[in-house]
Amino acid sequence: MIRLRTPILTALAVVTLAVAAAAERGTDGELRMLYWQAPSILNPYLSGGTKDIHAASLVIEPLARYDEHGDMVAWLAAEIPTLDNGGVASDLKSITWKLRDDVVWADGTPFTAEDVAFTAAYCMDPSGGCASLASFQGVGSVEAVDDHTVRINFDVPMPFPYAPFVGSILPILQQRQFEDCMGARAPECTEENFAPIGTGPFMVDDFRPNDVVRYVVNERFRDPDKPAFSSVLLKGGGDAVSAARAVLVTGEFDYGWNLQVEPEILQEMEQAGKGEVVTAFGTLVERLVINKTNPDPKLGDTRSTFQDGGNPHPFLADPAVVRALSLAIDRDILVEAGYGPAGQVTCNVLPAPAVYASTANDWCLTQDVEYANRILDEAGWERGRRGIRAKDGVRLSILYQTSTNSVRQGTQALIKQMWGEIGVETELRNINASVFFGSDPASPDTYQKFYADIQMYTNNFDGTDPQAYMTGWICDKIPGPANQWNGSNISRYCNPRYDELAAEFAETGGIEQRAALAKRMNDLLVSDGAMIPLIHRGEVAARALTLGGMRHNAWDSTLWNVHEWHRIE
Repeated sequence: MIRLRTPILTALAVVTLAVAAAAERGTDGELRMLYWQAPSILNPYLSGGTKDIHAASLVIEPLARYDEHGDMVAWLAAEIPTLDNGGVASDLKSITWKLRDDVVWADGTPFTAEDVAFTAAYCMDPSGGCASLASFQGVGSVEAVDDHTVRINFDVPMPFPYAPFVGSILPILQQRQFEDCMGARAPECTEENFAPIGTGPFMVDDFRPNDVVRYVVNERFRDPDKPAFSSVLLKGGGDAVSAARAVLVTGEFDYGWNLQVEPEILQEMEQAGKGEVVTAFGTLVERLVINKTNPDPKLGDTRSTFQDGGNPHPFLADPAVVRALSLAIDRDILVEAGYGPAGQVTCNVLPAPAVYASTANDWCLTQDVEYANRILDEAGWERGRRGIRAKDGVRLSILYQTSTNSVRQGTQALIKQMWGEIGVETELRNINASVFFGSDPASPDTYQKFYADIQMYTNNFDGTDPQAYMTGWICDKIPGPANQWNGSNISRYCNPRYDELAAEFAETGGIEQRAALAKRMNDLLVSDGAMIPLIHRGEVAARALTLGGMRHNAWDSTLWNVHEWHRIE
């Protein structure tokens, strides 16, 4: 695989585990992984859930990935296109990918450029509800030049042309399997979405949504000596503490994902000597997402829908209220109680790489209850007999939801107490993580539906360039019935100025200029009250001491190099 360093792909140091010599294909038995958030679908284009993206990444692959240092590496492509090798056009209006010639689908059919072009059409269909549509911003067409060459044409010059098909959220789908699943039919193709045919090291053997995925080795995988494991069990459910215990204490599993567990508990478990905790900092941010629309159940089918701006939230549409809520939070206490060394206070939704990190929102670093109260006083929110503020018959009463997890419930309790100091009433709700981060458009409990005032979760982006990520908050990315509730703009935030900055960002080259625009976009999201950033989180996982080859990655799927994992003594 070919590594490329560019000025805008800043490498950050993360933990790299020692690698022992791997076994031959299929000789190391079963790899056992525990994801306490169980996958609900294996098509990442129909889900924004990290657990679904990771589960799919064992099977379906992109043209390029990001390694554990944040560097781009060729995957299904033969090389990374650049200006120097002619892959990126001099006018920056197209990028041409040369595909590897040793790749076939798991069913034995050829992998070609037609599959890549089809995948673009699949995601770009406006009625399909593609969760990754922001990555195709500015794409005019995708064409198969020949069997092993695909060209992506942009409507305008694209200084960073690597958004489409790079990273685990943008794998290639087999046209033969998905050609009858376009547009509104996409979520109806259960067989395809639950068992995609891929080019990766494993194939789906059995999938039980919100429970377990079983994989077997793909005998047609391009490396004849890999993977070392003959099968994979990806078990879902439970909680983060039990996932950590299953690796670090009992040794029942080889890998435990997303260990959002109190640091003192992890340290105690690690002393059992069965495994170790690994942490890598990327772009993960635990945040409070603010619903800018009205989630009142009395609205029926229009609750939490944008309605072209005609359904504003009764009080969270006011940025002053959101600023007061943010000022009332002591983020240092949240880090100390729930994260330890795996957490850092942040006031930005875009905290890394460092060149993109704004300092304009540093007012949030220090809790200021007095100032928060003054803001609400000046805005006319008066305290009632029970101390709860109200104005014009509207009470500052918040339904605050998140996924079920001990650290998150602890964070909820602390924030509820802090908001009480400024006269805000808070009702707490937690939802099973597999459901909350699920993809069922009929479920009322998904984070996309957002039937609450505020919700808390962590999000990030693949790689080190934030263009596609920051584009996710433009107006036409708002979830709703028309896009199967799969839009990336969960806040329902809409500001034409933000859309203009996103368009300018897509056409701007040079790291300093791009960084300046990214900071302005970040600052708008904060000042307009689309969200309240809380904690810059490290990606925490556990691996058994008998598991070799793992290179913990915060810039892509943590399972990005699972074909290299193997058993060691």
